[in-house]
Amino acid sequence: MAIVLVKSKEISPARVAAFNILQQVENGAFSSVLLAAEEPNLQPLDRALCHELVLGVLRWQLFLDRIAEHFSKRRVESLDAAVRIALRLGLYQLRFLTRIPASAAVNESVSLVRAARLSSATAFVNAVLRRAVREKEYDPAAEIVDPLEKIAVQTSHPVWLIERWANSFGLEEAEAFARANNTVPPTAFRVVEFRAKQSDVLSKLSAAGAVLKSSDIVKGAWRVSGATSLLRELSAAGEIYLQDEASQLAADALEVFNGDWVLDLCAAPGGKTTLMADRAGGYAGIVAADRSATRLATVVATALLHQFAGIDPVILDATEQLPFTPGTFNKVLVDAPCSGTGTLRANPEIRWRLAPADFANFAQQQKQILSRAVEVLMPGGRLVYSTCSVERDENEEVIETIDLKLIKTLRTWPHRDGADGFFVGIFQK
Repeated sequence: MAIVLVKSKEISPARVAAFNILQQVENGAFSSVLLAAEEPNLQPLDRALCHELVLGVLRWQLFLDRIAEHFSKRRVESLDAAVRIALRLGLYQLRFLTRIPASAAVNESVSLVRAARLSSATAFVNAVLRRAVREKEYDPAAEIVDPLEKIAVQTSHPVWLIERWANSFGLEEAEAFARANNTVPPTAFRVVEFRAKQSDVLSKLSAAGAVLKSSDIVKGAWRVSGATSLLRELSAAGEIYLQDEASQLAADALEVFNGDWVLDLCAAPGGKTTLMADRAGGYAGIVAADRSATRLATVVATALLHQFAGIDPVILDATEQLPFTPGTFNKVLVDAPCSGTGTLRANPEIRWRLAPADFANFAQQQKQILSRAVEVLMPGGRLVYSTCSVERDENEEVIETIDLKLIKTLRTWPHRDGADGFFVGIFQK
């Protein structure tokens, strides 16, 4: 898809940035990467609105497209991508952002189409959005009879995903999970105790007006609202690390101590690696492995920021024979590549990119990595297998293939725990 990145002083910076990011996401990029890259270019209020627009549009894409199709009498696939995205932005503001005047939502969406060199479509976009203003109560799911399709439209997920989850967990659980996927995840962090005292960090945040709550899921994790600027400063200084509670739980489950020899087989971007180092007081020997040199560089940068000297980066493909003697490590973490269906709150575009065949492909890769991990685990050693997927064929069915003693399994859910959907299996050799 050809992309025309918009530049305009007449349109708000937040909407220009959101429009450009959504075009690139539709072309295969990831919203989290693009939003982070755009942050330095925006003022705080524009930054917040840009995040809201990008993630909101991606979360509610199907719902918004059904509204657009109803008012335009055209399939969204037949529209130019820029027109489709401008309509989604306008409709999202009209339906979900009550503080934004309807005139601003309509006029700036029309201006975005013009700035994208599609002036011939401005009247069309204006007409669709004006009708949406007049008929603001229209519900695209109201006349749907099929329960799976109704939930799919109401929660803006592909029908086949709703059906898959209903078959795995029941219709009620599937609907609750899907609804939770459209909520904003809480900000969670941990104090890097190798660098800072937890009491000092919490005191700073409280003094800045932050509301803090200790995690019910994992020791040492905190949820926070407010004090956004200070959170950024503390993170940049290496005193805290922003990390979902479930992600922290997966690393914490390995129980790394001073003197352990640890292999983190899929280490990037480094949150779990550095948490394990912190739990060991910085004195565990940790091999951080990943097949991407670029992503591994992020692990190295984080380790340097947190001042952990015992982390050794290694580039390798974990599905192939590992360059270690069998039984080298007494602790191994396999945070396996997966579909990511447990992270749809923060990465909503995943739901539109997955295909039914992907789960079997991920499961095959996960089994290969897990078998390699078992080979280098010493007798009596501990292995943790984790994914940020809720799918049984990436979790329970994968761990059935290894010959280790199962200690226990853990699951977290957005709608039950407020954390990402994670699976954790804990084993001993």
